[in-house]
Parts: sequence; structure tokens; C-alpha cells
Amino acid sequence: MRFLLGFIIGIVLVPLAVLAYLTYGSVPVAVSDRPISHERQLVHIPLNARIQKELVGTHMEPDQPTLTAGARIYTERCAVCHGFHNKPAAIGAHMYPDAPPLLEPHQGDPSIVGVSDDPVGETYWKVLNGIRLTGMPSFKTQLSDIEMWQVSIFLANANKSMPPSALEILNRAPAPPAEAAVRPAASESSPEQ
Repeated sequence: MRFLLGFIIGIVLVPLAVLAYLTYGSVPVAVSDRPISHERQLVHIPLNARIQKELVGTHMEPDQPTLTAGARIYTERCAVCHGFHNKPAAIGAHMYPDAPPLLEPHQGDPSIVGVSDDPVGETYWKVLNGIRLTGMPSFKTQLSDIEMWQVSIFLANANKSMPPSALEILNRAPAPPAEAAVRPAASESSPEQ
């Protein structure tokens, strides 16, 4: 009898309780909501496992043409969310999780800039596939394979000296969109009649 009761609770009531939790609007899904307990670990475990399973290498070198092309692609496609050095992007700071500033040194280790401590194949995987529920899009239909490798190699070497042609592209790029002015709510801005 206990087995049957445990079976009913496990098979019927637990899924019903989960379904009720999901359907009654209690799940934190807004960017400003507090994360669920252990959310970061639960999301990163399968992401890291998938990246490691599909990690590939490249034959491209971090030479002047590759880094310059990578800087151009980063400026055109990535900076809107990830920003430039000393020019943060307001969009990325309002995502969940925040879009990391890929051209800024890490707080704890200034020798690491953005994802320069990640294998270049990991960055390529993220550019190619995107990451669900983060705002990171897949660029597989937007960029060629060579362009995805160029921007990945550029980011993997962001902690090293860049060729003058790459620095020129980064320095002349306009700042990402600035913080938008906060508009008052419609009820606050309309005159009373």
C-alpha cells in the first residue's frame, strides 16, 4: 500500500504541482526577477557539456588580417550588446543574464579580457549556435564560417596587442547605444480631464 501511495504521489501529484507552478505566473521569467536557486549551475552544466562535446579547432592564425576582420565584425555585430573598452553597451546591461563586456579586463584577473581565457573553439560554438534564453543569437545565417572564426579569434586574443588596423576600427566605431531616457508611464504623462 505504501508503495502504491508513493507511486501515485511521485507519478501524478509531483508533475501536477510542477504544472501548477508553471501555469499560475509564479516562475521568475522577467529580466529583473531574482534567479531561481542554483539556476546558473543548472543552465551551465548542459551548456558546457554540449560545447565540450562539439568543440572544434581552427587552422586560422591570429594574424593582422584575421584580427582586423574580427574587429570589424565585432564592431558591426557584437558591440551593440557587448560594448567596447570603456564604452559599455546599455542594452547588454539590461539582459538576463547580462551580456558580458567582451573588451574589458576581468575584475579578479586583469590579464584576462572578456573571453580570452576560453578556448577559441568555445567562442566559435557560441557565435555559431547562440545560447538559449540569454539573448545571444546564432550567427550561422548572418556570418560566413570564416567570419565566425575571425571574430572568435579576435575575442580569444583581446588580452594581447592588436594590430594598428584593428585598433583603428575599434577606436573610430561609434559608442554603442547609450542609456535610454526613462519615459514616464502613460498614466503619469497624460493630463487629467
